[in-house]
Amino acid sequence: MTREHDPFRIPRAGWEAAPLAGLASLDLNHNGAAFSGSEFFSESTVGGVLLYATYQALLTALRTEALRKRGEIDRLTQVRLVLSTSLESAKTGVAVGAVLSVVLLVFPWLTAPMAILGVVGSAKASLDLFHAFWDGLDEEQKLEITVAAHEAGISLRSFFAKASQGVGTVAG
Repeated sequence: MTREHDPFRIPRAGWEAAPLAGLASLDLNHNGAAFSGSEFFSESTVGGVLLYATYQALLTALRTEALRKRGEIDRLTQVRLVLSTSLESAKTGVAVGAVLSVVLLVFPWLTAPMAILGVVGSAKASLDLFHAFWDGLDEEQKLEITVAAHEAGISLRSFFAKASQGVGTVAG
């Protein structure tokens, strides 16, 4: 897995969100369970849309915060970017949620493997969110976190490998 270092490139929600989007279901009518195929389909599709849109909003907000802090974009532009990328990602969420809900209706035994893939996808998504957060910090904040981690006995050098570029030399 490669990590995108370009601060002007907004990362996109990808395959890592798909298994959870297929399993995410939002109880729209508060009846506690989906009693029909169409109810399961609609609730799963809405769950997939919300998962993709929320994940994309977090990725965009964290990545563009660095640009905003450096004065390269203003807050209004940041909000517009978050909204536009979230809406684009919601379209993907509709497709993924709809397709996977049909697959799960026809093959309910795929729920367990999809849950396992969801854990793997969640790990990648968490790492992507952390990297977007880390990229939003200035060098002084990165140094403070690295020093605090070192004092706690944690080496961030192996975690960031080449990404720290000098900041990780304090830890380890």
